[in-house]
Amino acid sequence: MSKNTRRPKPVVIDVDMKVVGEVLERARAALSSDDHACLAALVTTFIDISKLVRERGTTIARLRRLFGLATSEKTADVFGGTASSSGGDANDASVDDGGADADAAVVNGGDHDHEAKPERRARKGHGRIGVSQYLNAHRITVEHPHLEAGNVCPDCAHGKLHPLAEPARILRIVGQPPLAAVEWDCERLRCGGCGTVFTALAPEQARGPKYDASAVSMMALLRYGAGMPLYRLDRLQKNLDTPVPASSQWEAVRDHVSAVAPAYDELRRVAAQGRVIHNDDTSVRILEFMGKRRAELVEQNELPGPERTGLFTTGVISITDVGPVALFFSGRKHAGENLDALLVERDDALCPPIQMGDGLDRNVPSEHDVVESNCLVHGRRHIVDEVENFPVECRHVLEALRKVFKNESTCIEEKLSAQARLELHQRESGPVMTDLETWLKTELDDKRVEQNSALGNAFRYLLKRWSKLTLFLRVPNAPIENNICERALKMAIRHRKNSLFYRSQRGAKVADIFMALIYTAELHDENPFEYLVALLEHDADVAANPTQWLPWTFRATLARLASLAVAA
Repeated sequence: MSKNTRRPKPVVIDVDMKVVGEVLERARAALSSDDHACLAALVTTFIDISKLVRERGTTIARLRRLFGLATSEKTADVFGGTASSSGGDANDASVDDGGADADAAVVNGGDHDHEAKPERRARKGHGRIGVSQYLNAHRITVEHPHLEAGNVCPDCAHGKLHPLAEPARILRIVGQPPLAAVEWDCERLRCGGCGTVFTALAPEQARGPKYDASAVSMMALLRYGAGMPLYRLDRLQKNLDTPVPASSQWEAVRDHVSAVAPAYDELRRVAAQGRVIHNDDTSVRILEFMGKRRAELVEQNELPGPERTGLFTTGVISITDVGPVALFFSGRKHAGENLDALLVERDDALCPPIQMGDGLDRNVPSEHDVVESNCLVHGRRHIVDEVENFPVECRHVLEALRKVFKNESTCIEEKLSAQARLELHQRESGPVMTDLETWLKTELDDKRVEQNSALGNAFRYLLKRWSKLTLFLRVPNAPIENNICERALKMAIRHRKNSLFYRSQRGAKVADIFMALIYTAELHDENPFEYLVALLEHDADVAANPTQWLPWTFRATLARLASLAVAA
């Protein structure tokens, strides 16, 4: 009889983190600084892995992604560059962005350096940036020191010089504090007889609040657009000898949110009329509803639904007749409830919108009718997670979906109308999806794939939602994926990773308003800084007529006001 060499089952114990810290501190005396740092890093990594393993829904593939051991979800990368060439790389364009909380997907599957790699077109937006792209550059005209238009050419002595339309452009980038200070020293004179002091009158630009519209806009853009915490800007400004404390930043942004709120309310109204509404959730921390503060609210009966503990930031991207509109909602409500609140403002004469989200029921409103559509990328991701365990079966599914995404890329590149896009998908993608559905059912019915295995769960996820996943084959404008909303949520995730939390629901609301204005401006290729400055400088006009101060209308409004000022 062979000796049993099976490893003993590890004993799992619960250890107080305070005790772990004390052990590491005692070990410091017995170890060198490098050895102690290595031990501390190992312990921290083990604790992080333990937390992830305890989370519901964590898979090995997800752990690999979270630890940076993966690249992308493209089919060619998933199979190490051995994917079929029938679809090309463009068909995975819709899968590039992954999800809101997961940055990438499965690690490459082998070394194929000996294979010839197809040439890829350079992605748009990559490469040198032309001088013409620096729209806000301070331009200085430099005249020729000796010559001017109309002079006789000094070389040939008979031709005349004329100006060229394009000057020779030289660009230099200079550094400056994000928030710069301007000081006016007004001269003071005192009478030697009566003691009266006479102070020079300050110029017009020196009058007003300490933090002007541009300063408040920069604070809001850095925090809610770029994810820079208040304390980090506080430290940066102090290092640049222009101190702006974190508390002053918050007060300035908080006190000016009422000036931009009318534009935000109008964005909500416009978003409610959208024909397609994307939504999804990510987690958020609001201290008012956590820990001791939450317990106090429950004890005082000031917290409705005390059994609810979840905190969410809902991202909403509404596709409207004037373009996309982004909204954010942070608090105790999930995506479906926030969408219900938004659809209250929808015109009753309009048909129900298409709602695009993942397969969670909580993303669907309960009080308003919508045409449900599910994200095919989410369904695909479940397959990608099982590639290493079931490569043959996963390849079959991914190759089929590759053709569908290729067709979607074609629709985007050719800018097809909604009806033309529908017809192309019905003609090219319809047969592919029908064959795939039949194949998935056969694999499960014939027991070639175990129903309760990870791959079986992935198959059943697709089949259970098949009608919603394939809405793009039946309804014009129905989207194929939810990536546009996933990208929007990255703003909230970036804020969460850097600033960690909001102190109160009020702070979360301020963030939601500024994020919505900033991201909607970006979606319309507008400068969000200039947009916020315009709102703050014309707050009375914004309150009186907010429709004229939306990201796609404010430029025309500014031009009209400028022409009126010139005429006056």
